[in-house]
Amino acid sequence: MRIYPVKLGISRCYLIQGEKGMILIDCGPPKKVRAFLAVLDKLSLNPAEIKLITLTHGHWDHIGSAVVIKNVTGAQIALHREEKEWLEKSLKPMPPGVTGWGRVLARILAISLPWIHIPAAEVDIVLDDREFPLSGYGIPGRIIPTPGHSRGSVSVLLDTGDAFVGDLAMNVLPLCLRPGLPIFAENIEQVRESWKRLLGEGAKKVYPAHGRPFPADVIRKVLQ
Repeated sequence: MRIYPVKLGISRCYLIQGEKGMILIDCGPPKKVRAFLAVLDKLSLNPAEIKLITLTHGHWDHIGSAVVIKNVTGAQIALHREEKEWLEKSLKPMPPGVTGWGRVLARILAISLPWIHIPAAEVDIVLDDREFPLSGYGIPGRIIPTPGHSRGSVSVLLDTGDAFVGDLAMNVLPLCLRPGLPIFAENIEQVRESWKRLLGEGAKKVYPAHGRPFPADVIRKVLQ
């Protein structure tokens, strides 16, 4: 199995290629399909091999290019039922800051929201509060509900212990100085509970949507 990071604007998406299939995790902000296709071309990957697009949550910087990437790949889109409407109706909710810097940055980012347009897309697979196996797509792993950053946040946990967590963790300036919990969240206590679940399920390496991967032990120490 191979993992390919795909940098699309301010977000880091991930391609996971198994022996019998490939999935994409998140789609970045709007107008990033050319950058996406350029990465695939560089990796000599066929867009049609992607059968599933898993959106870790419905914020604009994760779903903005979902419809165009869906169109060029033919893949199905999976999103939690709590946030299905965000993509299908082009909504742009902003989570509150949970740190001092997070609250300041949330106000700054809110100023730009009126100028951001998310092309609407139909959600093909509506996730709920149960795990969703990825074996049908040739990937040894599952989608796990991990609410906290947003009420419909999910993570992809592979059998290898690789955890793709969206914004359940962050590791990049100007969001944070070091890897750790998110600075934006609807419910920070839920974030902590979701992390306890992921760690208990065997998460070993964290792949955030903002920043580089880091060991899950970093989060384990934060929770102590």
